[in-house]
Amino acid sequence: MPKKPLSLACVLFVAALMSGASAVSPALAQGKKLKIGVIYDYTGPLAGGGSDLHALGAKIMIDYFAKKGGVEGYAIEATYADAQSKPDVAINEAVRLVEQEKVDMLLGFYSSAQCVPVAARVEQLKKFMWITTCISSAVLENRNLKYVFRVQPSGRQFGLMSMDFIAQNARAKLGKEPKDLKVAIIHEDGAYGIDVSKGNEEGAKKAGFNVVLKEGYSATAPDLSSLVIKLKRARPDVLFHTGYNPDIALFLRQAREQGLRFHALVGHGAGYGVYDKLKEAVGKDVNYVFNVDPISIWLANEKALRPELVPMIKMIGDEYEKARPGTHVKSAHVGMAASNTYVFMTEVLPKAIKKYGGIDADSLRKAALEVNLPEGATMLGFGVHFLGDGPMAGQNDRAFPVIVQYVDDKPYIVWPKSLQHREPVLPLPSSSPYAAN
Repeated sequence: MPKKPLSLACVLFVAALMSGASAVSPALAQGKKLKIGVIYDYTGPLAGGGSDLHALGAKIMIDYFAKKGGVEGYAIEATYADAQSKPDVAINEAVRLVEQEKVDMLLGFYSSAQCVPVAARVEQLKKFMWITTCISSAVLENRNLKYVFRVQPSGRQFGLMSMDFIAQNARAKLGKEPKDLKVAIIHEDGAYGIDVSKGNEEGAKKAGFNVVLKEGYSATAPDLSSLVIKLKRARPDVLFHTGYNPDIALFLRQAREQGLRFHALVGHGAGYGVYDKLKEAVGKDVNYVFNVDPISIWLANEKALRPELVPMIKMIGDEYEKARPGTHVKSAHVGMAASNTYVFMTEVLPKAIKKYGGIDADSLRKAALEVNLPEGATMLGFGVHFLGDGPMAGQNDRAFPVIVQYVDDKPYIVWPKSLQHREPVLPLPSSSPYAAN
């Protein structure tokens, strides 16, 4: 079998290491500049699980503004670092970028297990941190961070939405009252999986579901057959799963081999948001799986968005196609990072420079807290307004995910009703190897 070529993100990362930096505007190189330290996982299991796609989205947008000549007289220079799918490396790289590379701010971060400790360290260093990706509530909850901001919805929101979706469809689609519906919650045991599972548990209690199993596991576990056996004994109607790509693929393969059956499988972002990787691992078995994530920018209703966002979406899609030709389903991950980076470049940075006089952490913080975007003002469809204090300081309280279902190599929005492309297919049809009788 021929070797697969390296992803563009990996190639760009190596090039950045060799050159010291990338994405710098030559015209402004000798003048004022904003130095951004960008951290994602370019190697290790998280790279192919979605992190390299977020890295690609962020770089597309950074390059776009750099080539335009920067923002408000400041050139844009990015230095890329590899977290290697390890929290300790992510912390070390964040410190290195700040103390040695002298970056003005940090951007990126895919894994919640990295985000939690890195956010605390960056706060200590009094640098501005713009999170494009990781969703765990633990990153921000009750930490009173001043310089850490996240555009994404929280993991708790993911977990609550998936439970509400099934609750609202239980009678009509599954023929059962919510109290008679058996559900199982399984998750990787890092900050990301734990947070989503808490939202699942809270939502299940609210709906009145019968939770027959709730269990975490290591995302690096080499064998999940014991978990499959427990699920077979518990016989859930609906399975709620939070994981990364390698563990999801392992679980689905072993579930099929051991004859696990259910009526629906609802995934929560990360590995479930990279359709091509899932299909590569389990083939047509991914058909009819649900995924909770911020909307793919390529599924958004263009008429509901600000007009200037439509050509940006096309540009991102064109660059994505150049980087990953022949992709079946454009991953929402690329659009998420691109959109969230665009919000920083167009809403936070210009105001920090013009109104507050610079790009230091306090100026960027003040500008971020003044962002006030309504629904439809971002490529992801939701608005932006950051909480300045309280238990979730730094969180965008206007962000929300949607639920898509993969049907014959296409993603369709099935929830909420207001954004629905089609009715959800529930229960799993007999063509699925996981379909219960």
